Amino acid sequence: MSEDMPIEVDARGLSCPMPLLKARKALATAAVGQRLVVIATDRGAESDFRAYCERAGHELISMEWRGDELRVELARGE
Repeated sequence: MSEDMPIEVDARGLSCPMPLLKARKALATAAVGQRLVVIATDRGAESDFRAYCERAGHELISMEWRGDELRVELARGE
């Protein structure tokens, strides 16, 4: 997969902590700086991703609710 293309993770319908666990698994295969886009429906995912990015050193690029779906874009840290 090209580092220019974001990795997409579909975590719709999954409850906490599964959206974050799926994202962590995808990040393990990503290059430093590569983007990851996660789509989740769990309301707890918003606070989970904020805390995880801060703690793990990943860059939280954007986070927004679009109807019932949360779209999170982040970039892998070092």
